[in-house]
Amino acid sequence: MKKSIIIGIAGGSASGKTSIAQQLKAAYAESKSVVILRQDDYYKDQADKTMEERIQTNYDHPFAFDHDLLIKQLKELSEGRQIAKPTYDFVHHTRSEVIEEVAPGDVVVLEGLFVLAEEALRELCDIKIFVDTDADIRLIRRLVRDVKKRGRTLESVVDQYTSTVRDMHNQFVEPSKRYADIIIPEGGHNHVAIDLLLTKISSIIHQNVL
Repeated sequence: MKKSIIIGIAGGSASGKTSIAQQLKAAYAESKSVVILRQDDYYKDQADKTMEERIQTNYDHPFAFDHDLLIKQLKELSEGRQIAKPTYDFVHHTRSEVIEEVAPGDVVVLEGLFVLAEEALRELCDIKIFVDTDADIRLIRRLVRDVKKRGRTLESVVDQYTSTVRDMHNQFVEPSKRYADIIIPEGGHNHVAIDLLLTKISSIIHQNVL
């Protein structure tokens, strides 16, 4: 198997990164040629901390992630090796006991807040994408997601956004836009951009078959 192509997708919280990644994978579901890695699964383990301490963690700072493990496993996937990927429990604010076995593919899509902000991750990406979505849209999406899927209250989501998310976005995420090869407005709703990416991925897969 030839070395995988790595597509990095960065952008603010709830900008549409996951939606784009899932659409790319769904287009090649039968061939299993596209693999997704979520940076969120690499939040550091906090099992040794109290729940109060976990809640106080700044999850929107690069230090909250185990980037050493992510980089190691990303390299292993790109070299054609299977990995045992961690998962994260957003309700209990710590790493889950569930481990996922992930097989390599022709294309590895890495999506997360700091994919382009972290130099070591950025340098591994063959194609760098930034999803550019207005702040008010991102906040509304985050409210709906965190209340419905992550067991948060409306007040806690608003407090986290105003105390850390907004400032960390302006400090780390937004500036990383300058490293992008492609900037996609509106996330997964931008069908023209999705079609262009699918065309590129098809070309990569075809080349790997030859």
